[in-house]
Amino acid sequence: MVEDMTAELGPDRSLLLVDDDEAFVKRLAKAMEKRGFIPETAESVAAGKAIAMARAPAYAVVDLRLEDGNGLDVVEALRERRPDCRIVVLTGYGAIATAVAAVKIGAIDYLSKPADANEVTNALLARGELLPEPPENPMSADRVRWEHIQRVYEMCDRNVSETARRLNMHRRTLQRILAKRSPK
Repeated sequence: MVEDMTAELGPDRSLLLVDDDEAFVKRLAKAMEKRGFIPETAESVAAGKAIAMARAPAYAVVDLRLEDGNGLDVVEALRERRPDCRIVVLTGYGAIATAVAAVKIGAIDYLSKPADANEVTNALLARGELLPEPPENPMSADRVRWEHIQRVYEMCDRNVSETARRLNMHRRTLQRILAKRSPK
């Protein structure tokens, strides 16, 4: 299987993994190495950008939220340095607005954590206009509602009153929803 995978990867098998979860990034690097990639890891935006500028990889997996900033900064640096880099954005806080921003900046896919090495590999190697398979566990209706509210809230520059007016809901109700954690 690994030999088939290396043919699919092409001559440049370099992979940059940027995530501030040290244990996760090490596990993912080991798993991706078994699949034929040549991984290099970074645990911050600064380290990720430094690697991107020094030796831009053919593939990249970037966490959206890092301790020292936003992973989209690394995506921009990679796109600037190597436009053909295939970038997948990973996040534990999946929101439609951030997925759209990631794709607009140049990511080819956006995966919610926990994503395993197979999902990451499939996303990195996906070609053409094929639609991805539907998720095994799609978002609940409550989660979709919460995502929509978050998107409108961000569009309104985090103004609760304006968001409530646009969503046609009472401001206090909206404040209670925003104060809660996202549903599963």
